[in-house]
Amino acid sequence: MAEQNKEIVLSGIRATGNLHLGNYYGALRKFVAVQDDYDCNFFIADLHALTTNPDPAQLHANVKSILAEYLAAGLDPEKSTIFVQSDVPEIAEMYLLLNMHVGIGELMRTTSFKDKARKALGITPSADNDSDEAFEKEIIGAATNKRVNAGLLTYPTLMAVDILIQKATKVPVGKDQLQHLELTRRFARRFNSFYGVELFPEPSDFNFGGAPVKVPGLDGSGKMGKSEGNCIYLIDDPKVLRKKVMRAVTDEGPQAPDSPLSEPIANLFTLLELTSTPEVVKHFRDAYADCSIRYGDLKKQLAEDILAVTTPIRERINDILADEAYLSRVVKMGAERARERAANTLSEMRHIMGIRKF
Repeated sequence: MAEQNKEIVLSGIRATGNLHLGNYYGALRKFVAVQDDYDCNFFIADLHALTTNPDPAQLHANVKSILAEYLAAGLDPEKSTIFVQSDVPEIAEMYLLLNMHVGIGELMRTTSFKDKARKALGITPSADNDSDEAFEKEIIGAATNKRVNAGLLTYPTLMAVDILIQKATKVPVGKDQLQHLELTRRFARRFNSFYGVELFPEPSDFNFGGAPVKVPGLDGSGKMGKSEGNCIYLIDDPKVLRKKVMRAVTDEGPQAPDSPLSEPIANLFTLLELTSTPEVVKHFRDAYADCSIRYGDLKKQLAEDILAVTTPIRERINDILADEAYLSRVVKMGAERARERAANTLSEMRHIMGIRKF
């Protein structure tokens, strides 16, 4: 239950598919660890997911799956506020009000909007179109269809509202979201300064007191991510998971003793270090160093060690998904808690802006 003397932590995951091993090691395990020390608020961002016009039935299924995965990973609805974004209608109203203090130019200059708009329109970045002015002309000329919608443009405003409406001060974000967090701080300062109030605290990035964990994908480069198609999902059954790991990208093997690790092999060792015992890691590192390593054996071991982590979670996910009554209780309780603070913040904001009852 939320306590007034605890700092407010808030994090959300877009309802765009199942959670994967990167979500688990990069965020979920850390969320579970801080539940007793902070006023934790974890939500499923179904409104954010609407920017890509998802199939309605699939969107609902994604929300349900992520909720079950949150709970199966150890988030406790008695300790944390766990809610669905759209169950807090105050967010939508504050989104409208805050947009009145956000410039269209600063939204169009965000890296995420540029990247997503270009991807939607099939435009390749180049020296000719990389400036802000050239990009704006490019988008205005090309985005007359709904592939680049207003929701995509104002995504940073909605993210800011998620944070500010709960008056969160600590927000764990990935590297690609740091610009949005900085915009949130800017919007908070702007509103406070414009009206001469101290309504919104400025949130800061929260790394849980340790170094961030980057979980690599199985494609030989980069981090694990849904859009990259290189994931091991928490819900993957043993057959699927083993098949994915055995297909992971490797190289031709070390050609001389103590050879440096190529990126694909370094990625496999990173996954091994996350999921295996130190003795297992040492065994394969020694084998790599003396050129006796067999990647098939490494992958088989890695698959079994990952399964040791994910199998209990997968079983809990399936049990929770089958308990509709429990899921309903969790989201109802979470919505009530989230709405209480959101309603107070929105009421203050409306009053400050002059939207008052006669």
